[in-house]
Amino acid sequence: MLDELSLPKVLPVGTIVFQTLFLLVAIPIESYILHRAIKFDKKTSVFYAMAINVLSTVLGWNIFFLLEPILPVKVKSELMSYVFFNTFQGNLKTNLFLIGFVIFLGTFVIETLFLKILMIILREGRNQLNLAEMTQREKSLAKQKLKMQNNNLITTILIANTISYTAISLLILARDFLKRS
Repeated sequence: MLDELSLPKVLPVGTIVFQTLFLLVAIPIESYILHRAIKFDKKTSVFYAMAINVLSTVLGWNIFFLLEPILPVKVKSELMSYVFFNTFQGNLKTNLFLIGFVIFLGTFVIETLFLKILMIILREGRNQLNLAEMTQREKSLAKQKLKMQNNNLITTILIANTISYTAISLLILARDFLKRS
């Protein structure tokens, strides 16, 4: 039982470092866009960006580790070659565009749903505390602000993901270019 809980003998350090770099790139980009488009304050937008990006990363890796055992041996070999050695073999290069698009859509859906859930949970706690203290005008303004945030939420997450994925793609291209040089 303890053997199953031990660390593996080989760690994909490069993948771990680049995943951390991707988070360090995506979080500021997405928090800036949340701040500008949905009018969150800076602290709240950073919190939401961190929460949705870390959750989508954790879920993405969990999905990868759940799907990996059922993949054909050839695909497993190609994936392991890319994860450990950053080299492509065979068909992985041709399917990379499709895989990237599916990952983008999955991330978009996960982040949108999680942000909505997070906003509802955090808003409920705040509303219960301040409901008695708010005047009718303040309640009306709060509802109007909430409606504006909900209308822009999907578009904002889509734009934020597009920009952060573009930045991450440029980092991957730069890494591959520097590796070949």
